[in-house]
This record gives sequence, C-alpha cells and structure tokens, in this order.
Amino acid sequence: MKTLIIAPHPDDELIGCGGTLLRRVAEGGTVGWILMTAMSQEAGWAPTAIAKRELEIERVRLGLGVQQEHFFPLGFCATMLDVVPLGSLVSKINDVFNLFKPQEVLLPYPGDVHSDHRIGFEAASACTKSFRHPSVRRVLAYETLSETNFIVDPRDHGFNPNFFIDIGHFLNRKISLFNTYESEVGEFPFPRSERAVRSLAEIRGVQAGVEAAEGFMLLREFQ
Repeated sequence: MKTLIIAPHPDDELIGCGGTLLRRVAEGGTVGWILMTAMSQEAGWAPTAIAKRELEIERVRLGLGVQQEHFFPLGFCATMLDVVPLGSLVSKINDVFNLFKPQEVLLPYPGDVHSDHRIGFEAASACTKSFRHPSVRRVLAYETLSETNFIVDPRDHGFNPNFFIDIGHFLNRKISLFNTYESEVGEFPFPRSERAVRSLAEIRGVQAGVEAAEGFMLLREFQ
C-alpha cells in the first residue's frame, strides 16, 4: 500500500492520521507526505523559529518512517493559500502524484474552519481523478482537532466518519511524535493537547469497537 497524506501545516499529519501512517509503515507499506506550507522570514517569522520548526518536521518525518524522497514540502506561505492561484497548487500536487503514484490518499476535510485546509482539499482532490491517476484506489478525508470540530457553517453537516482504522498499538507513539511540535501543543481543554488527541482516538475507538481508532470519511474507493 502506498499512502499519501496531504497536510496543509506541520502537525496536521499527526493529529489527523498519525496512527494510520505509523500502522501503514508497520504493515510494510510506503508513506508519502505532502506538506503544503512553511514558515518564512517574508511572512514575519524569525530565523530561529524557522530553524526550530524545520528540525521538528525532520524528527517527525523520521519518527513516522517517511523516507526522505517521499517527503514533499511545497513551501507555500502558511495562512495564505487563498492568494495562490488554484492551478499552481494543483500543478505542484499533480507532480507529486505522478512521482509517488499513491494508492490511498488522505485529504483534510473540506469543511474545516481554516482556509488552508479547504483549499488544500480542493487542490488535492482534483488530482484524484481515476483517468488522470489510476493508481489511486481509495480517497479518505481526515479530521483535525481545532479545525474540523469548530465548523459553524450551517450548510455543513459536520464530519461524520464512516471509515475507521484501528490505531490501538500506535496511539502512544502518535502522541509522542505530536509533542515534538512544542509550540503547537497546549494544556487541556485546548484542542491540540495530548489529552484531547487521546480522547478523540478513544471516542473513535468506541465507535469502531476497538480501544483507539482514527475516523475518516470515505470519499471514493475502487475495488
């Protein structure tokens, strides 16, 4: 199985799919990671903060078992994907699909509060067409604490998972890696906290009849 995660920001890959990515590698699969945005001095970030974040990302990459050649940082400015032409985003992601040839694609939920998540979904989903990339056999949308759970648009019926992956053996490792992003982790009841991440995994586990799980919305599957 070749699984490709599209993460608008560092930590989305862990919060939404960290256990699944660890499980896929443990099963002998290959994981690819598209990281759409990055810090930059032009956006006001200090060089020390940028260097620290790059080190965190590298530690997470190694911890997840993502090979260097399967890590695809696109380098767009965080919080500003809405000013990038959609065609440019699609083109960059399409290049990765051509190179990696994923079978399973994990996308951010399109109703997320953060515009980077919504645009990331729109750009990446355009690359899942079977006639363009026949390698793709399954497309899933994942949930991101602090984004998916704060939807207020009444037209959105919310994230309703219909596909669950047992991560019981990988939850502790997922949380350990999540804590790598020190500046993103807060104290409960902050949604990006260790307790919140664990609690959500246990809730999804209850729904699936296991100790811990990650929930997804199955958008497309070819058997």
